Amino acid sequence: MSLAQDAHDKPRIGISACLLGAEVRYNGGHKESRLCSQVLGEHFEFVPLCPEVAIGLGTPREPIRLVGDPQAPRAVGTVSPELDVTERLAAYGERMAEELDGICGYILMQKSPSCGMERVKVYQADGRPSEPAGQGIFAKALIARHPNLPVEEDGRLNDPVLRENFLTRVFAYAEWQRLLHEGLTRKSLIAFHSRYKYLLMATAPLQYRALGRLLGDLARHDLAQLAPHYFTELMTALKQCATRGTHSNVLQHLCGYLKQGLSQDERQEMHQLIGQYRAGIVPLVVPLTLLKHHFRRHPDDYVAQQVYLQPHPENLSLRNAL
Repeated sequence: MSLAQDAHDKPRIGISACLLGAEVRYNGGHKESRLCSQVLGEHFEFVPLCPEVAIGLGTPREPIRLVGDPQAPRAVGTVSPELDVTERLAAYGERMAEELDGICGYILMQKSPSCGMERVKVYQADGRPSEPAGQGIFAKALIARHPNLPVEEDGRLNDPVLRENFLTRVFAYAEWQRLLHEGLTRKSLIAFHSRYKYLLMATAPLQYRALGRLLGDLARHDLAQLAPHYFTELMTALKQCATRGTHSNVLQHLCGYLKQGLSQDERQEMHQLIGQYRAGIVPLVVPLTLLKHHFRRHPDDYVAQQVYLQPHPENLSLRNAL
């Protein structure tokens, strides 16, 4: 059973408070994302934060912006540049990174001088933004402390591929945390990796083989040292977005488990749908639904425990647009 099917508790996700409708922006408004507040809110426990309010800036307030070196910008007032909140935002980010160690992901407000994950304007002395752009002060501190944490911006979640990728990583992160809580063993690590075989093949086939080699000598390594390295490599691999080509290859692999159970016509129909998906004619959910139907009729224990078949709750419909 995949995590999406057997989880009892909702994974916790940190989020910029304005995205849930909190009126905490500099102008006293909000930036509510209905995707977050209405759709995702049914499946996750959100932990809303507004770094600027948390460090004592009022609402409404003078807006801040990033200035100077894009690699190490300062966060200052747009009207009163002597208002410098850089250290306070960074310190808050580091403190929250420690206190929110139970979260499994974070959704940030895009382009924000405090929360922006990327592409945040950093203004120069002539008033023009630099190239390249920078990163929000709070976001940078948070990500530095939790490099494996799935992090995404609200705007990028409108892209169905990025949305599905992010939420897949959130559930993988949650499952790993539960595994650690239960007590990681060599056996449970191998079982975990086995469950992620086809998901990894769809996102990063080369990294899947590399992770397999890493675990091949497991008995000769200290589990406490190897496990964090494995998880870092896993999350790095899952960050890559699967393509129609890699999904099609995985679907073909899975069809191999059915070759004794399906008629020639059924096999032909399955391969035709996979071909249509590869060509962009139908979404991933179409061949995947038929494949699941066949596995219900012809169960396979190894395939049944593959995360790939259901890496997130089905009613999120994340694969309908892939």
